[in-house]
Amino acid sequence: MTVVPSTMACIVADAPGGPDVLKIGQRPVPTLENGEVLIRVAAAGINRAEVIQRQGNYPAPPGATDILGLEVAGTVALVGPGVTSLKVGDKIAALVNGGGYAEYCKVAASHCLPAPKGMSWIEAGSLPETAFTVWHNIYDRSGLRPGETLLVHGGASGIGVMAIQMATALGSKVIATAAGPEKRAACARLGAVLAIDYKAEDFVAAVKKFTQDRGVDVIIDMVGGDYMERNLEALAMEGRLINISYMKGSKMEVDFSIVMRKRLRIAGSTLRPQSVEAKAAMARSLREKVWPLVEQGRIRPVIDSTFPLARAADAHRRMESNQHIGKIMLSVGESGV
Repeated sequence: MTVVPSTMACIVADAPGGPDVLKIGQRPVPTLENGEVLIRVAAAGINRAEVIQRQGNYPAPPGATDILGLEVAGTVALVGPGVTSLKVGDKIAALVNGGGYAEYCKVAASHCLPAPKGMSWIEAGSLPETAFTVWHNIYDRSGLRPGETLLVHGGASGIGVMAIQMATALGSKVIATAAGPEKRAACARLGAVLAIDYKAEDFVAAVKKFTQDRGVDVIIDMVGGDYMERNLEALAMEGRLINISYMKGSKMEVDFSIVMRKRLRIAGSTLRPQSVEAKAAMARSLREKVWPLVEQGRIRPVIDSTFPLARAADAHRRMESNQHIGKIMLSVGESGV
């Protein structure tokens, strides 16, 4: 029988602010509702959305815990009412609606995927948030098809390394932007057919030269600001632009004549506020179409650095430095899967 304590160690923040507001503390272990399981967390990923939440600019949705953390890997410790797909002891990776920076975390069973065999907990825990985000935006919303070309901004980020690998494995060509030779080289190793140093060259000109002025079919952008108009220039006829964040600002001026002339589609999305049912549908698609590629090693984790749970503030500092390549992780109790 699994013995679950009444309290757990977790990372708490008494007020919004810089990384220093993140402290180790104690909270009650979450109680389960219908359709949920409790995970004994072994590893948790660090994501940009959590940095923004810590700063006070991305509040948790109604009903969600204020503990940070949107993805975990670990072992099922308890199974709630109505759950038949998982059992105590199952090793899983999961997209969670908060609460990942803790020893225990609850999640809808339908948002769990099997931890890939042979991976460490750190590697398994690095996959869910980026896999859900990339699949939903590039495939569900943008409809990227085999043979088409995808432009990924921030190719060395957690989202970027997943997008390059997933799109390449599913038959598309990928162009990536990144800062500096080390990050460009990382993008190329992961399968990008062209890696552009956005600090040294104009990505629009580079895209047009590489595609012989045709442009790309889909762009996934987390930059915003003045990238909006440049993205529209870089798109091919019938191209699709999907915005998932706005690091350079969400307000911009756009001449929509180019949208009309090229018959472009512009969309945006956030993942966390979506319904349990919507995320469950994404999980089913990932299990069917992406997880086999992970098991085959065609999509592999890229880990930048790992910090113990108590050093979550240092992990956030690493994220804010923008020096990382791949995922920044927290180790809560690592061992092999």
